[in-house]
Amino acid sequence: MTPNSFPLPMDDLRTLLGDRLQENVPLSSYTTARVGGIADAMIAVGSGEELEKAVLTLWKLKVPFMILGSGANLLVSDKGFHGVVILNRAHQIIVDATGNPPSIWAESGAIFGTIARRAALRGLSGLEWAATIPGTLGGAVYGNAGAFGSDMQSGLMLAEILHPVYGRQFWTPDKMEYGYRTSVLKRNPGQAVILAARLRCQISSPEVVQEKIAELSAKRKSTQPPGASMGSMFKNPAGDYAGRLIEAAGLKGVRCGGVQVSQVHANFFVNDESATASDYWQLIKLVQHTVLEKFNVHLELEIEPVGAWNGEETLVVKRISR
Repeated sequence: MTPNSFPLPMDDLRTLLGDRLQENVPLSSYTTARVGGIADAMIAVGSGEELEKAVLTLWKLKVPFMILGSGANLLVSDKGFHGVVILNRAHQIIVDATGNPPSIWAESGAIFGTIARRAALRGLSGLEWAATIPGTLGGAVYGNAGAFGSDMQSGLMLAEILHPVYGRQFWTPDKMEYGYRTSVLKRNPGQAVILAARLRCQISSPEVVQEKIAELSAKRKSTQPPGASMGSMFKNPAGDYAGRLIEAAGLKGVRCGGVQVSQVHANFFVNDESATASDYWQLIKLVQHTVLEKFNVHLELEIEPVGAWNGEETLVVKRISR
């Protein structure tokens, strides 16, 4: 099915979702890459209950949707998104410092770095690596986000999931079927939506945890470029690094339109504020082709493309929540 090949039931959406429903919303304002076309509609939700209500409504109406958090790791086509974007601002965080083990529960729209810093203030360790993650908790759970040798799989206790048939469920890490930067939800878009999660922590002290966060933040700042980007563009292939391969292929600084392979870290593509999503797509294809030709390695995307690219649609009807 191609974009805009079927009409949305806008009258029903206006009736059921109310005045908060916005129409014809430019998504470039909501992604860290600062590119992307128009979404047919958008609704912002501020709690898990509002998120659940919106999702159930869209499932009932059989309307395509995606859930958008901070907009990191997301490349929206210049042709936009034909469906409803749920802007996830459900961000409640509850710290349980006396549990066994201590833990943090948070809604899926909470910024992951904020959760890590909240843990640090209470002297809870285990999430220091997450302080450098720009996306939301929902995106981290969904994509098994990781940094500095840790990842979501190692810290997740339970994920609260909304399933179209079975309703609310609690999934363990085993149920998530995690792999490197992936999960069963990411491999099967539309299967379920992440509402919240509980993360395992350990007792430490605020000073020790905050010192570790400062150390990791300084390291990330020194190795990653400033400016508008989506974070790491490609997954690291087994036994190697995508950035090393891209640099070895002579692609540092290569540009397509307004986007460039970073001179600081070759696995980052930086928007000079004039780029389009098509510029990003062309540069992605150029880098993949060159690395494959030179090293016989196919670089797999870590970011998620949404929309239509050169006539081929990648319609994402699910939670993205980054």
